[in-house]
Amino acid sequence: MATAAKPKAKPAAKKAAAKVAAPAKRASAPRAKAPAKKAATAAPAEHKLRIRVRAYEHKILDLSVKQIMDTAARFDAVVVGPVPLPTEIKRWTVNRSTFVYKDAREQFEMRVHKRLIDIMNPSPKVIEALTNLNLPSGVTIDVKMV
Repeated sequence: MATAAKPKAKPAAKKAAAKVAAPAKRASAPRAKAPAKKAATAAPAEHKLRIRVRAYEHKILDLSVKQIMDTAARFDAVVVGPVPLPTEIKRWTVNRSTFVYKDAREQFEMRVHKRLIDIMNPSPKVIEALTNLNLPSGVTIDVKMV
């Protein structure tokens, strides 16, 4: 028995999507020119003593920052801060057992608390007083002139 071959239907041709015109731009008022930069006058350069204080314990850190602020205030220095910076947290997960029992784990973490203090236009007396400052152990200080 021979079967009659049916002619295959051709897929309908895809119609091109009609392009939509972009909305017309609104007429805007002409912009005012930016003010011209002023010529550099003989203004004194602003120097800044940037102090970053780091410690593992926040109580010791706050005491050290207070000591620095009091020392700077004694010499009438302009102080900005203390600015609390994000606490850096390092975490470790270890197995409690040496061989089996992988489900039994312990977690340890180390937190580093940070503060930022800026002293504007420090005088040599302020810098000398800060270098002679006795701070508790466990407190790290980074001093940078900006």
